[in-house]
Amino acid sequence: MNLVFVTREGCGLCEKAERALWTLGIPYVRRDVDQDPGLFRLYTFRVPVLLLGEAVLLEGAFGEKDLLALVARWQESKGGEA
Repeated sequence: MNLVFVTREGCGLCEKAERALWTLGIPYVRRDVDQDPGLFRLYTFRVPVLLLGEAVLLEGAFGEKDLLALVARWQESKGGEA
């Protein structure tokens, strides 16, 4: 998966979500919503946001439980593959 984590400096929800990503060892690319006009237009009030391509997987307050459920759904859709 090529995940993009859309975040904002000083955002408490973003910090919590990023800690969950780190804890679970989920690889991602970090993008600051305030440094990218396109992301700012789409997600300024929605951060944190986890994207796969242009698809929003998670947004707002999310943590380990939400990420584990997302991984389980993804594995299920792939027929149990990791």
